Amino acid sequence: MANWRLAKKRCLTQSNVSPMFQLGVYANNFNRSKMLRRASFVSSATASPTKGYLWNYGAFPQTWEDPNVIHPETKAKGDNDPLDVCEIGELVGYPGQVKQVKVLGVMALLDEEETDWKVIVIDVNDPLAPKLNDVEDVERHLPGLLRATNEWFRIYKIPDGKPENQFAFTGECKNKKYATDIVRECAEAWEKLITGKTTPGDVSTTNVTVKHSNSRVEPSQLPPIPSNENLAPAPIDPSIDKWFFISGAAA
Repeated sequence: MANWRLAKKRCLTQSNVSPMFQLGVYANNFNRSKMLRRASFVSSATASPTKGYLWNYGAFPQTWEDPNVIHPETKAKGDNDPLDVCEIGELVGYPGQVKQVKVLGVMALLDEEETDWKVIVIDVNDPLAPKLNDVEDVERHLPGLLRATNEWFRIYKIPDGKPENQFAFTGECKNKKYATDIVRECAEAWEKLITGKTTPGDVSTTNVTVKHSNSRVEPSQLPPIPSNENLAPAPIDPSIDKWFFISGAAA
């Protein structure tokens, strides 16, 4: 999803071919497209002082945070989703967009006792991209953004009545090398998932493109897209624009 927006779309990983996708980013080291996912409509409450997401937000497809594996450093299992990505450039994206990005760092959010990695990247076409090559460059050229990102993820579920989230590594954003290793690990976990070497649980591995996957099907084997799905936008409840002020939030 684009930055400063509230609406969020989710990937239905339990459905065949995991419909649909939101904003995409491509990490050239791994030949992975990052796409913001489509399907169920979700919105995030507005927790002061920000409105909406601080970045273009999406996920690397062909990655998977394995819920069967406890990470040795975070001491928590994976969240059963693709890797989440925060693209911090100034160019506002749109649903369905694919971006080529540079990996800069990663935060380890502990969300309801699960490891939920947040990979920090920048669009290679962003004016600032030549100056950003690792996490320390982010703090140098975009001072306060990593701190604001940490705070955003810490408190964003509080308006829904949930406790604040925690972070591994005391909230530190790990560097590019560490982040690249996480992307590689999750790409390898996806490879095992899609080839049947890992129990999929409730994740559908049905696909039409991965030739070495036991779950690959021909497009003709999938149900046709219903002809009446081109619907008018759903009305947005005015409560979506309500602001929440949270005691103890960073200034």
